[in-house]
Amino acid sequence: MDVTEASDVAGTVLDEVASAVVADREFFETVLLGVVGRGHVLLEDVPGTGKTLTAQSVAEALGLSFSRVQFTPDLLPADITGTHVFNEQSREFEFQRGPIFANVVLADEINRAPPKTQSALLEAMEEGQVTVDGDTYDLPQPFFVLATQNPVDMEGTFELPEAQVDRFLVKSSIGYPDDEGEVELLRRRAGRTEQSPSVEPILDADRVETLRAVPETVTVDEDLLAYMADVARATREDYRVEVGVSPRGTQRLFEASRAQAVVEGREFVAPDDIKGVAQSVLAHRLVLTPDARVEGVQKRDVLADVLGEVPVPTV
Repeated sequence: MDVTEASDVAGTVLDEVASAVVADREFFETVLLGVVGRGHVLLEDVPGTGKTLTAQSVAEALGLSFSRVQFTPDLLPADITGTHVFNEQSREFEFQRGPIFANVVLADEINRAPPKTQSALLEAMEEGQVTVDGDTYDLPQPFFVLATQNPVDMEGTFELPEAQVDRFLVKSSIGYPDDEGEVELLRRRAGRTEQSPSVEPILDADRVETLRAVPETVTVDEDLLAYMADVARATREDYRVEVGVSPRGTQRLFEASRAQAVVEGREFVAPDDIKGVAQSVLAHRLVLTPDARVEGVQKRDVLADVLGEVPVPTV
């Protein structure tokens, strides 16, 4: 699959998902970046905006297996990864796979589980495997986590550890639809008998793996590599930031920029690709100082200032 074909396929997937979920196309592109860029997506939004439907629709359009894990305060790591169960007939312990053994895993309201349970996803998200009682099991490929959290109703929730947040390639939100979008949502509901819409599969697991390999062929100019490094370094030096973008974050910016170029149908990364994905890739990785948090400083504003100050190379 070349870049042109990959772009066409990505556009078809976006159209199919958009037929089920009413949201801005930019939002769908951000979610697709998580797939094409071999990363994971964190969605933060109020209930009822379509986070779960988005995850299901993406899985269906890509032709992948889907699993939903509802995170709760009493959820245990074994409830996600699986556990060994004694087989009465064979008189041996057998591994019973947990819901994480799917291509697309929806970690619904991930911040409602304690950090110990959240950390069960770390190895899976980084290495595509889980270790249970000393035994390591490979997860199905492709593997993609789409996690959601609710910015309101924070009682009984646990803040995501920075190590967990850093594992997400992008963070985004759907937001409320505009007037026309909400009317369109009702129009679609009137045109079907089921409460939830469905989408048709466009790809399968093998084709998705092929699609995810295409960004490796995209060229990135040396000046743009330096620009990405400069942006990351500038976040660490900002007086409002306690912990800036990590080297992992810099690498994720590189990967997301290449994925964006593929979606746009180009064999090279342009400066606009980097600036276009920087907010969704980098903002959630910043840890602000206590003074900045008290003053109500927003991470996106800090990153916007950084992007405005770092010179953009001419390519």
